[in-house]
Amino acid sequence: MNAHVSPGGFTGTSPVWLREPRDVNALVPSLWSSSARKDDGVLHVGGLAVPDLVADVNTPAYVLDEDDFRARARAFRDGFARQEDVHWDVYYAGKAFLCTAVARWVAEEGLCLDVCSDGELTVALRAGVDPARIGYHGNNKTAMELRRAVDAGVGRIIVDSFHEIERLGDVARQLGATQGVMVRVTAGVEAHTHEFIATAHEDQKFGFSISSGDAFEAASRVLTQDGLELSGLHSHIGSQIFDTSGWEVAARRVLALHARIAAELGHVLPELDLGGGFGIAYTTQDDPATPAVLAEQLTKIVAGECAALGIDVPHLSVEPGRAIVGPAMCTVYTVGTVKEVALDGGATRTYVSVDGGMSDNIRPALYDADYSCTLASRVSSAEPVLARVVGKHCESGDIVVKDEFLPGDIAPGDLLAVPGTGAYGRSMASNYNHALRPPVVAVKDGRARVVVRRETVDDLLATDVG
Repeated sequence: MNAHVSPGGFTGTSPVWLREPRDVNALVPSLWSSSARKDDGVLHVGGLAVPDLVADVNTPAYVLDEDDFRARARAFRDGFARQEDVHWDVYYAGKAFLCTAVARWVAEEGLCLDVCSDGELTVALRAGVDPARIGYHGNNKTAMELRRAVDAGVGRIIVDSFHEIERLGDVARQLGATQGVMVRVTAGVEAHTHEFIATAHEDQKFGFSISSGDAFEAASRVLTQDGLELSGLHSHIGSQIFDTSGWEVAARRVLALHARIAAELGHVLPELDLGGGFGIAYTTQDDPATPAVLAEQLTKIVAGECAALGIDVPHLSVEPGRAIVGPAMCTVYTVGTVKEVALDGGATRTYVSVDGGMSDNIRPALYDADYSCTLASRVSSAEPVLARVVGKHCESGDIVVKDEFLPGDIAPGDLLAVPGTGAYGRSMASNYNHALRPPVVAVKDGRARVVVRRETVDDLLATDVG
């Protein structure tokens, strides 16, 4: 932690990466969507002033920059398409954020779509997404869910257990279908991320272990099931990852299994999916690679491993979600209260309470995630103070932004905007304390449209049968 004494006499502590800004009104461009700017202190997104935008929908509200979302989707599509002699598909990971409009944007920009529940599949089909371009994840898919997916013509189902292989085989035979299958494998890679979003180490619920032999056995069992067509292996090492070394280790282990299946089972797998987990910039400590650089590095890793094994490079795919929608969205709140809290050693902290919190962004409480924020409704000439932005819920862990410099005159009625909330904010939103989940407002070329409306009290009570 760093100790700070501001020119205005404020004292407090902050993380080592957080620096007091020269201009507390300025935006850090890498944290925001491409259209975000300040005009006399007022935040604009998609050509609209945020105070005017939320005047129509109230706060909290998620603001989604359509052009930015589409541009990031195209950057992944084009970055991976440019790799010579290697064919890639890009699947948008719908769990990050999905609604009908977003599913349509994904399809229109030429991406495939990954879903992991019947609800997400329903949204995708409602949006008109080609089922053959949909992948279906999940560690405990029911027979009903599998039947729905097979009947809809989903292109690939990623199996996650021996029970599921049998269950899916039964469904495919009952429907007289041939279903494409990928086997989710655990590569034993310890990704440098929070333990709850690392998914390739051995002691967790996803996938078949390569080291134990379960992954090979799973591939063997799929090949014996009439109605199932084994198309490849799937590996996902975690989320919010910046270093490609983890993918290098995972690719080496997964491709070794790929080669073993061909040699011992006589089946050459046509595909390989390396998953997603590409990090974004939530604060100034984050420095993500561009999609083009990621594509080049991952292609080099896979091509090198395939050459060493003497095998052809399979058809490859990745699954970015957060890296597309995360920076494209911000959340806007209204400040309700501000108070100073005395800390040990004579330090103080400014607590700024807003009208949302863990019901619209659970990630700080769940993953200890860091965020940034800015005063969105006016310019301030006050000196910066180190603040903690908190929500209105009945939990001491209800934190929106742990540490941020805000103007010292921050006051009730001000608007605060938090960037980088597109991934998992609305997707993981809840009705904790019977809060109403916020709307998602898409902005583009100076126009706004609600793509997910705010919940109402009638919505809240609709399932309460009294």
